[in-house]
Amino acid sequence: MSSLLTGVTVKAQTASMLTEHSGATYLLNLIDTPGHVDFAWEVLRSLTACQGALLLVDASQGVQAQTLSVYHAAKDRGVKIIPVVNKIDLPAADPERIIAQMSATLDIDPSEVIRVSAKAGDKIISCHTKKRYDVTEVGVMNPEETPVATLYAGQVGYVACNMKQSSEAHIGDTFYRMGEPVEPLGGFKQSKAMVYAGVFPVDSNDFPKLEESIARLTLTDRSVSVQRESSAALGQGCRLGFLGTLHMDVFRQRLEDEYDANVIITSPSVPYEILYRGGKLKHVSNPVDFPDPHEHTVIEVREPMVKATIIVPDEYLGDMMDLVSSHRGNDIEHKYLDTGSTAARAMLTSTLPLSEIVTDFFDKLKQRSSGFASFDYEDAGYMQSDLYKMMLQLNGKPIDALAMVVHKSNVQKVGRIWTKKLKEVIPRQLFEVAIQATIGSKVQARETISAIRKDVTAGLYGGHYERKLKHLERQKESKKKMKKVGNIELPQEAFYDILRAKQGD
Repeated sequence: MSSLLTGVTVKAQTASMLTEHSGATYLLNLIDTPGHVDFAWEVLRSLTACQGALLLVDASQGVQAQTLSVYHAAKDRGVKIIPVVNKIDLPAADPERIIAQMSATLDIDPSEVIRVSAKAGDKIISCHTKKRYDVTEVGVMNPEETPVATLYAGQVGYVACNMKQSSEAHIGDTFYRMGEPVEPLGGFKQSKAMVYAGVFPVDSNDFPKLEESIARLTLTDRSVSVQRESSAALGQGCRLGFLGTLHMDVFRQRLEDEYDANVIITSPSVPYEILYRGGKLKHVSNPVDFPDPHEHTVIEVREPMVKATIIVPDEYLGDMMDLVSSHRGNDIEHKYLDTGSTAARAMLTSTLPLSEIVTDFFDKLKQRSSGFASFDYEDAGYMQSDLYKMMLQLNGKPIDALAMVVHKSNVQKVGRIWTKKLKEVIPRQLFEVAIQATIGSKVQARETISAIRKDVTAGLYGGHYERKLKHLERQKESKKKMKKVGNIELPQEAFYDILRAKQGD
């Protein structure tokens, strides 16, 4: 992992340890879970298997948006919560204020808060797939893999078996000894991809290598969904589903760092629901497959929504409300934390379309709050919305890799932004190039790249001016013909420049 991602926990880690208390020895099984909102499902899965939870709050930063969601998730599951204030030895630590904040926000008894400073051969059957496996080894993490003879009830450990394909392993599944069936652990559900993107090799000949690299990475990350796709502009590639944008960035960086992959990733999109006449419901995650406006069989289009929580210092509250409003936020509410404190903070809640936060929302959040805002969100179902598929065309030929789904209120703005971006990166041709952003047959924005003009009259000396006009007319007719049959090559560098930029820039 590179320095960019150092310290980011993207996967739950387990450890077992023995401790002495009142003359007895106890075995403690600990699970360290990720804190980022993209991996909330892993936290919920871990809570289901636990009897208690340490609620760690930084003594210098206080309660964050993620703290609230994890706290309520643990409380709803009846897990014993042990409140802990961590890093009390830091110069900026203010444990008394943080404990008062925890008491006011989470209704925790201040006397219960702990102050610390820490650095961070049987046959089994799957309840989910019903497949059988031979156990070759069992063990515990101590913290390295340590084989043991038997795993007992209440222990956290690992099982090695003759599973043929990694796709058979489902996070949260329950296994039992053959002949001794049990009720599966409650709360199991398949991880659901929230963000999709196409991944293509820069050199089309590298596709087999890229596909193999993705397969190897998914061995240790079963939450990534993989499907082959083909693009007229980028060739063969894979469409991947991720838990969020951080998850996507981590996966991309692992591809580049561990497998030396040189890839192009298309702009992230979200899964939409399309309701057709007759009650048929279809999920669409690729903008290319989104229905055109003239398809009269479509009754309703729905987009995924999230309930967002932002905790920010009071002086940035106005900027945060403007940011949320500009990204189609609804039901905006706020309340103040740290009442009576000179450094008061506010908690803002709102319902937002998921598509509005998978591009540059988090970057704008940090920029407008000078890095002080914390952000968390949870699934809020689907809602009907006025959405359209926008295609970018070069001389009437669509670029499928740059297709996007746009809300009605942003159609012309987004169209102008993207046509200008294309004009900046496409090299001039011997003929005129028309760049259009279209919805169905209607052009929403247009830019034109003028042709490279050769002086065909340079060698004409003397004579009537009609000779020059004749040459210019011939040139004009030739350029019209070239415009009809000319093939515009969009360089890979152009895709890099365009897809690095965010839709809302």
